[in-house]
Amino acid sequence: MSDRPKVLGVTGGAVALSGLALALGACCVAPWAVGLLGVSGAVMLARLAGLHSPIVALTVLLIGVAFWYAYRMRPTATGEACPAEDRKRLRVTLWIAAFFVICIDIASYLPSLASFW
Repeated sequence: MSDRPKVLGVTGGAVALSGLALALGACCVAPWAVGLLGVSGAVMLARLAGLHSPIVALTVLLIGVAFWYAYRMRPTATGEACPAEDRKRLRVTLWIAAFFVICIDIASYLPSLASFW
């Protein structure tokens, strides 16, 4: 059984959650939130802004789970020859997604840091 769907599913979830974290981090200081979502949508994102840090932590946890699936040793049946599964492309995809998740998570904190300057 291939781990590819598990790794891609977990990685996709992490990318989506980091996009949500970016929206939550930028909702209170970016005027585009009001223009794009309207006043009620911006108020809703402002209410959810308290979930920003747990969502970022969840994205890091999901990326960790994806790395565990991609790099763990697969159990093999004793005495049988199993074909080796090439997971190089999967691992490269995971590293690219992890880079994007980390960049988006850092960018989600930039608007709140800019208010201190």
